[in-house]
Amino acid sequence: MLDLDDVARLVVELGDRVRAEQHDLMLVITRGGLIPGGILAYLLGVKNILVAAVEFYDDAGGRRDAPTFLQFPADPLLRDQRVLVVDEVWDSGRTIEAVVARIRLAGGIPTTAVLHFKPGRDETGQRPDHHVVETNAWVVYPWTRVTEYLAVRPAP
Repeated sequence: MLDLDDVARLVVELGDRVRAEQHDLMLVITRGGLIPGGILAYLLGVKNILVAAVEFYDDAGGRRDAPTFLQFPADPLLRDQRVLVVDEVWDSGRTIEAVVARIRLAGGIPTTAVLHFKPGRDETGQRPDHHVVETNAWVVYPWTRVTEYLAVRPAP
């Protein structure tokens, strides 16, 4: 179980790994990539941040056959752009690979960056371009525990 300090340290290390490359914009995959992507954007000085809302699991935790795009940037925003794609974890790899395919189809040049890479769970035969930790363990991020926090928070 990670806390926000753990996440900040991981994002700083990820920033060190991607800093040497030039990126025109950042594309953050929701929802898990929002907080690491925001921190990383500050570290790298990236101001052009786009969002890909992608759903691979339903609300009950069941996995879909393929990722569903709820929102994705228009092709002209990606064409000829070096796009840093950020998510918190590369689990099966299918979500981020679907995003990468759409960026390439639009004429963009994607680079992937995640905090955690799970090689034993990957279904794509690919690897992220950048990651900080390799693990096959379940990773619990602080933002996934917000309902626990709200349940024990004293009433105002």
